[in-house]
Amino acid sequence: MDTGEESATAAGAGAAVAMELDFSRGGVVPSFDFAFDSATFSDRVLRIEIVGGGPAPGSCGGSSANQERRREEQGEKEQSVDSSSMMVGTPVLREKNIHINSAILASRSPFFLKFFSNGMKESDQTNPTIRITDSEENAFMELLSYMYSGKLTTAEPTRLLDILMAADKFEVLSCMRHCSQLLISLPMTTESALLYIDHPCSVSMVNEVRPLIDASKEFLANKYKDFYEFKSELMNISLAGIEAIFSSTDIQVETEDDVYYFMLDWARARYVELEERRKILSSRLLPLVRFSHMTCMTLQEILASTDNDIDREQVTHRIAEALLPKAYPKQLEGALAAEVTTCSRFAERAYEYKPVKLVAFDQPCPQIIVYLDLTRDECSQLFPSGRICPHPFRLLGWGFYLMATCEMDEQSKLCSFGLWLGVAKNMKGSSCFMVDYEFAARKRSSGKFVRKLEGKISTTDETHGCSDLFGIPWSTFIANDNLFINGVLHLRADLRVLLGQPKLQA
Repeated sequence: MDTGEESATAAGAGAAVAMELDFSRGGVVPSFDFAFDSATFSDRVLRIEIVGGGPAPGSCGGSSANQERRREEQGEKEQSVDSSSMMVGTPVLREKNIHINSAILASRSPFFLKFFSNGMKESDQTNPTIRITDSEENAFMELLSYMYSGKLTTAEPTRLLDILMAADKFEVLSCMRHCSQLLISLPMTTESALLYIDHPCSVSMVNEVRPLIDASKEFLANKYKDFYEFKSELMNISLAGIEAIFSSTDIQVETEDDVYYFMLDWARARYVELEERRKILSSRLLPLVRFSHMTCMTLQEILASTDNDIDREQVTHRIAEALLPKAYPKQLEGALAAEVTTCSRFAERAYEYKPVKLVAFDQPCPQIIVYLDLTRDECSQLFPSGRICPHPFRLLGWGFYLMATCEMDEQSKLCSFGLWLGVAKNMKGSSCFMVDYEFAARKRSSGKFVRKLEGKISTTDETHGCSDLFGIPWSTFIANDNLFINGVLHLRADLRVLLGQPKLQA
């Protein structure tokens, strides 16, 4: 190349770098398609060594940092890059030579910028070498073409993912974004969604594929929303898929208890070794369980369990964390209160049974305090004749439940908010007894629970309560911001076994 050609190449390099910088900010890069594999517009010949036995399509090899280190250790005269750490000593199947413009490639990729800037022992070095596996060949050639033209010749999902992996490896950010956008626009399946969220990607490049990963997680969460319909199929979903599905608040389950026990079953089926299973449960699966919405009975069973699969200290901490917001609402201010409000592990899912929080005492008499929170939207859905049934709870072996209703007065024809306490069933051998109960609601003005109803109920009765708990019409109730604190109605039911009754069973 004479001096005039070198000057033209240098000028082209400057223009290409400037245009790529504009592209990174959202501008448009002119096509250099005419220069692809053109001796006239190239300053080097890239030798591509293709070997067998490398990673399968869609998998990443070694990092550019590892490649640079290998070059320094080998002390090669020619600049050479292996695209996979698994290819050391692997026989070369074939070679390809392609004319390249180093300025164009360097402007498109930090990898090639370093590739052409470092390790150049001689100024006349014109034959740099890159080694790839045969499974990567098509994707790499498509990537090189893209770096000149800004276009891809395929819309097939598997090939696009292979190109995305090559773009990740060789740090061509614009191609990663382009592949992600194309994949998002194509119809998604369970298999493709799992492939997208399971594919390895450099930490530094993850933002480029974040929209694709988010779209894949949303697809899985929507498809597997009905937990019971797909429970068997979920046992065959990968770990990344399970995390995507159970991170969603929209999954439909009766109670959070079912989520906890599913996580145990899934881990036991997938991980035979105890230590590995404990690690996966502790670090990946149990953080998905929303302990604050589990039933008191199940929380007690977990605390009393000697199951070796779970980290006792971690689970005990999460259960304590779940109970604090209800046991000490006034003390939870500042950072912890903000976390309880915003953190996903405290968010409520689409439960069939409305969760309640319980605080139990056995002295001076058996007592359970039940906390029930209803949003304004949930209450609105009760009108004109609906009901919400929270999850049952136990006291001295008997099952009790609360029920929120909207009922119409036959005379006035006005609807009002009602709250009821019912007896569900008893465990075999449990004695009958009388219970003092009190219903209360928290007021914004005082921040305290104010008693609204008190009475007695026997375990031989069915339901006790009131069809008009607040003594106001429905329209007044639903608009009352003194009752709905930040859009939530906080109710409390206090049940105490009358003195002289049997003591709380172990």
